[in-house]
Amino acid sequence: MVANIGFGNLVNTGRVLAIVRPDAAPVKRMVSRAKADNTVIDATQGRKTKSVIIMDEGHVILSALQPETLNKRFGSINPEKDELEEQDE
Repeated sequence: MVANIGFGNLVNTGRVLAIVRPDAAPVKRMVSRAKADNTVIDATQGRKTKSVIIMDEGHVILSALQPETLNKRFGSINPEKDELEEQDE
């Protein structure tokens, strides 16, 4: 399955390992290393990076969408838990 990560860019959701915020120092180092290794894919269209998508083959994808938004687009990992949380609200 593929999901939109912003501006018409698509990613194979079955290959995603993690979606993280770009603020932490280890994530910044990972993005810098990926840029040096030419394994970073910038899908921000010049906007601020709000999430970093880590792929199973080692690529790092930068997105201008919030991790929460991407999670909703990818489909939640535990849909039953999400349904219970929505019912509580």
